[in-house]
Amino acid sequence: MLVFFASSRLIKILINPTPHPELVQPMKPLLRLWPIALVNRLVSFQQTIKHQGWWILLFVIGMIIPLCQLSPSYASSTFKDVPENYWAQPCITKLAQQNIIRGYPDGTFKPNAPITRAEFAALLLKAFPSAPQVRTDQKFVDVPTNYWANQAIRNADKTGFLAGYPGRVFRPKQNIPRVQALVSLASGLKYQPVNPSVETLKAAFTDATAIPNYAQNAIAAATENQIVVNPPNVKQFKPNQQASRAEVAAFLCQATQTTGLIPNQYIAKVEPPTPGSTEAELRGVWLTNIDSQVLFSTTAVTDSLEKLKELNFNTVYPTVWNWGYTLYPSQVAKRVVGLEARISTELEKDLFDPEKGVQGGRDVLKEIVEVGHDNGLRVIPWFEFGFKAPSYSELAKRHPDWLTQTKDGVKTQTTKGLEPEDERLQEIVWLNPFKPEVQQFIQDLVIEVVNNYDVDGIQFDDHFGLPVTFGYDDFTVELYKKEHQGKSPPTDPKDEEWVRWRANKITDFLTKLFRAVKDSVEDSNNDVIISLSPNPQRFSYQFFLADWATWEQRGLVEELIVQIYRDNFSTFISELDKTEVKRARSHIPVGIGILSGLRTRLVPVSQIQRQVDAVRLRGFAGVSFFFYETLLNMSDEPASERERGFEVMFPEFVKAPNIEDWKKSN
Repeated sequence: MLVFFASSRLIKILINPTPHPELVQPMKPLLRLWPIALVNRLVSFQQTIKHQGWWILLFVIGMIIPLCQLSPSYASSTFKDVPENYWAQPCITKLAQQNIIRGYPDGTFKPNAPITRAEFAALLLKAFPSAPQVRTDQKFVDVPTNYWANQAIRNADKTGFLAGYPGRVFRPKQNIPRVQALVSLASGLKYQPVNPSVETLKAAFTDATAIPNYAQNAIAAATENQIVVNPPNVKQFKPNQQASRAEVAAFLCQATQTTGLIPNQYIAKVEPPTPGSTEAELRGVWLTNIDSQVLFSTTAVTDSLEKLKELNFNTVYPTVWNWGYTLYPSQVAKRVVGLEARISTELEKDLFDPEKGVQGGRDVLKEIVEVGHDNGLRVIPWFEFGFKAPSYSELAKRHPDWLTQTKDGVKTQTTKGLEPEDERLQEIVWLNPFKPEVQQFIQDLVIEVVNNYDVDGIQFDDHFGLPVTFGYDDFTVELYKKEHQGKSPPTDPKDEEWVRWRANKITDFLTKLFRAVKDSVEDSNNDVIISLSPNPQRFSYQFFLADWATWEQRGLVEELIVQIYRDNFSTFISELDKTEVKRARSHIPVGIGILSGLRTRLVPVSQIQRQVDAVRLRGFAGVSFFFYETLLNMSDEPASERERGFEVMFPEFVKAPNIEDWKKSN
């Protein structure tokens, strides 16, 4: 039966000299397995019918050989009709490598060929395999159950990407026009226009009046999100022109991939507002001691802050508490861990030197405050590690009773997949945020900074919380029992009430800390804000017990920078439109944390630019980048190219937002 099935399908393919790639894709396993079985069956058949069988055998084998030679081209990521200088070549290659698109058995891609609605549905399934269902699954009268794209079509419909025509008709063989393809993507990705659609389209396209009324909102949203690609004239939308395979690939690249795959001149854009000299915008960057030398010398501090002034930044967030130590000379830390300051960490391995950067009592925070203010920069120290510390730190060794644990008694948290030595260096313990001694230690560090330095604020981040699996130490268990008539905490760490109880305790501590900072500020007459840079609310609360939406509503946060470190642009913008983010924007300045790169994760400046545009288009207070070293240096792009990118983003200096300009939360 297998041989018969394979043979019948292959005969259909051989009859068509350019079969559809999706038809042969399910046959790939059979292409590898069936020839031997088929030849054996044919030999047996020849023995039955004698001489005539040889002619049949030779004929079939003659067809098999070229087919076997051609089949690998379906999986190729390079195509002979897509040269390196072709405008969509990087995009087509990337999608082919990810098996989202495929070529033809003759090694071509046919970039200018049209694409049917069925083919487009198949691409959507590959590009967005996890898209949620938004409509009831339905059958179309013109799509048989055994049709090659039946499942893809039904999936595209129920996920909101593609809809049928009246009477449950889909028209699978109809070539899809450009307007339909882009409406499909905008609909499935839940894009909504920020500005009036008619104005957006009129500004973007010379043929805007040709865009059908039903499509205007979707096309405006697609344009705002930069997934509309119009070669060779970016101002001509050509709504009713059949979408080519190359154009559809370009749309998908803009919707799913990092930037830089499509020439910038072909991407339709809505110019975001560029702040003028009388406006305000947060332009921040985090300064860290990991994978960066910026904090290790006075010269490095001065050079970096002067460079940030030159690039028209206005805020820096230098880390002052990480890896179990303060980076500034701290009497609180000396009393608790036996060491005033340490900038170098064990992560440097052979280069680790506890004296590096702090020789002679050097005070890096004092330098940053002085040089930063001289260059017009706000300085907001960042208590990066919050309640976490390395398992091998002096803090963990001296105060094991300060640590919390999981229900299994495990006190450490490790990163899997690393080399043994790296896994040891990354092993983390968590201070118990519910324990008075821990709370007092953190509060003393914060107040020490507020009292001793002319800072503009202090910042906590996603580590001002606790992993949801922790909290089963004896102290916390007894505290829970005391407040629950002797009942023990649930064994399920994600139990709704148990999560809420622990999150509320952390909220209570932040309330206490906020008041302590404000009392200290009143005594010193300094203006110090509380800044927070968390992950999106759902993740922060469910996985780290950090309910920042409640903190903001209670007035405990005066500047919010939500970390959205996403390469996928659709995922990035979906986080911008969350209800809790919109609510916070009416109370306080809300910016977005953008990843400018990591040592192991390079980010092109074009991606940074696109994300900054999206943030500005939606009227956020500004952006901050993680981290300084990757702004210009840690990249496969020339530093001069990245610097030009930031010069375009920030053409002139503006001040950071003033919280007094926002309606205060109750």
